[in-house]
Amino acid sequence: MDAKTFDKTKLPSRHVTEGPSRAPHRSYYYAMGLTEEEIHRPFVGVASCWNEAAPCNIALMRQAQAAKKGVAEAGGTPREFCTITVTDGIAMGHQGMKSSLVSREVIADSIELTMRGHCYDALVGIAGCDKSLPGMMMAMLRLNVPSVFMYGGSILPGKHKGKDVTVQDVFEGVGMHSAGKMSDGELHELECGACPSAGSCGGQFTANTMACVSEAIGLALPGSAGAPAPYESRDEYAVASGEAVMRLLAHGLRPRDICTRKAFENAAIVVAATGGSTNGALHLPAMAHECGIEFDLFDVAEIFKRTPYIADLKPGGQYIAKDVFDIGGVPQILKALLEGGVLHGDCITVTGKTMAENLESVKFNSAQKIIYPVANPLSPTGGVVGLKGSLAPDGAIVKVAGLKNLQFRGPARCFDCEEDAFAAVEARNYKEGEVLVIRYEGPKGGPGMREMLSTTAALYGQGSGDKVALITDGRFSGATRGFCVGHVGPEAAVGGPIALIKNGDIIALDAVTGRIDLEVDAAELEKRRKEWKAPASMYRSGALAKFADQVGPARYGAVTHAGGKAEVLCYADI
Repeated sequence: MDAKTFDKTKLPSRHVTEGPSRAPHRSYYYAMGLTEEEIHRPFVGVASCWNEAAPCNIALMRQAQAAKKGVAEAGGTPREFCTITVTDGIAMGHQGMKSSLVSREVIADSIELTMRGHCYDALVGIAGCDKSLPGMMMAMLRLNVPSVFMYGGSILPGKHKGKDVTVQDVFEGVGMHSAGKMSDGELHELECGACPSAGSCGGQFTANTMACVSEAIGLALPGSAGAPAPYESRDEYAVASGEAVMRLLAHGLRPRDICTRKAFENAAIVVAATGGSTNGALHLPAMAHECGIEFDLFDVAEIFKRTPYIADLKPGGQYIAKDVFDIGGVPQILKALLEGGVLHGDCITVTGKTMAENLESVKFNSAQKIIYPVANPLSPTGGVVGLKGSLAPDGAIVKVAGLKNLQFRGPARCFDCEEDAFAAVEARNYKEGEVLVIRYEGPKGGPGMREMLSTTAALYGQGSGDKVALITDGRFSGATRGFCVGHVGPEAAVGGPIALIKNGDIIALDAVTGRIDLEVDAAELEKRRKEWKAPASMYRSGALAKFADQVGPARYGAVTHAGGKAEVLCYADI
């Protein structure tokens, strides 16, 4: 593609490269080795969440270099930059997890500021760990410059006793160890072999769920989410992503043209169909918010309810992301959904073609047992279910993939933070049939809406995953399994019903009817409400306090600004 295709007078980068008044600005670009021709080409931000915090991110800089090559070969001038990542596997089970959801907002904000400050014309974004995927896509939708997203790839499976394992097995191994079912030596052997390469967690946890979303919503090239991080084919997709963003720039196709209401429905469909992370119900509303599209937890839950569950993936199933790649990748999932009449095929994508056109040459692989046809699903409704009732007027979410019993009723056992709950579980200080309640862990109350994988995995490792239920106004990891209900709203910190529960109160959960109820009469609840006082926060300064002050309810994505509806001037039009 020739640089002459692009009219710089209509692009944001004209503000830093064109005319006599921009001589000082151009001098900086000469200092970095750019030629005059390169300075007058479109500037494309190539953003990655590279860091050395965890294996999820360490392959991203390599892929960013490949994306830059694609941009340059197609007539653009790539400008690489990095943003932060907080990696959930490291942050899990302690105060560090309060930073995780906050990082999604910081990622989106930092990309916005870098793009705005330097007037870049387009964006290629490469992300690996949980919150970095929605954070990157939120920035694309907020800026609305031509953009292509690319997942950094999943980790290769580990091995333990001849079986494939993931980090989920290690978390559950902690529970087995506390129950005396695993020795120190075996736990050490498991931890040493569970994560053998670069890449994000291998099951259908949050990273791989949102990677599937990136293809389903149309922001990523078909097939780009599939290859594991160490594979060189990822670099080929990165080059292609760089070339693709230049085509989008030439044709003026922007993220909000792609991410319509129907595209968001496709994204929710793929979360449910794959038994994906409950976090999808938090991130999709947040992404829609950037476009000014109303798409809250209840909208997502309604789609989940009517979507068949067709992918036998961990944690509810047997297989991992590499297995999906080996049978044809995410396009196989999308093809099954399209042929089954579940997916909107007329949505435009970053290829410039519709979803149906992208999948036209894809033949569903029937010689495998990972992805099932819609006509023969694992279950007729999705692997994730929305709940509503007297305990959660603003909704809640539960992953039912792999659950045998979809109903639970029992007495409450309340904890006001995750640490207290984990200590009780580790000491086996709970009874079968109880509903463990972890509250004051919501977006404001945490602050930061922590994930509870350490606690849920310990329960599962102890053999109690189906013998107790757990509810929280916080979140669960995509690796969580068992009857675990998250995102309960309104959260405890604002006086939601979850704050009023007392030990012994009966809680009824029903993932068939979509109900979550506290069996306490209204008069008693009103009495408790008058006596309730919000606990003082330990976080009164810094990023966590700022987040707590600004964040909205989980129902709407736990967002921190007014979104696309309030926008007066889109960055892409400056």
